[in-house]
Amino acid sequence: MPLNFLKPTYTVESVYNLSVAELKDQGVKAVLTDLDNTLLAWNNPNGTPELHAWLKELKAAGIEVVVVSNNTWDRVEKAVSGLDVDYVAWSLKPLPRGILKVLKKQGLQKEDVLMVGDQMLTDVWAAHLAGVKSVLVKQLVESDMWQTWFNRSLEKLAKKLIYSQKQPLIWHATFKEAVSARENDKN
Repeated sequence: MPLNFLKPTYTVESVYNLSVAELKDQGVKAVLTDLDNTLLAWNNPNGTPELHAWLKELKAAGIEVVVVSNNTWDRVEKAVSGLDVDYVAWSLKPLPRGILKVLKKQGLQKEDVLMVGDQMLTDVWAAHLAGVKSVLVKQLVESDMWQTWFNRSLEKLAKKLIYSQKQPLIWHATFKEAVSARENDKN
């Protein structure tokens, strides 16, 4: 299929549904994540108690979380200042630049990493170009920053072309379910 580069490896309802146990079962050592509408609602700069608990669990388990964002250094630094996570700003997704920078800096192998995001045209595509697995999640809030409108419009069209009634986009409640569904698709 010509649009396979936009098809995520996994689909999970929320970044917070990526549990430590399930990530460890898959050998994940680092979660690279988009910022706006993936990790934080773009209009809630402090995050939720759920976010802080999730980050604390991953850190305690030795799983790194690194924000890979297209936003400015100032915006990203301000947003993550209370989260105790590393970050790359101006990553230029869908170019793989930001992801590859994290792999090199942290000494990670591609198979040890997941790139999580709420957009196929930036996060999923960048993951494909970088050679890492991708997790598409639902956006945290329905509204977006104005800059995202164009991508969302193109993404709706791409979803119609990639997914059909015979093979719909299915959201999974847990990472384990998403992994299992992918393995079943291979068979």
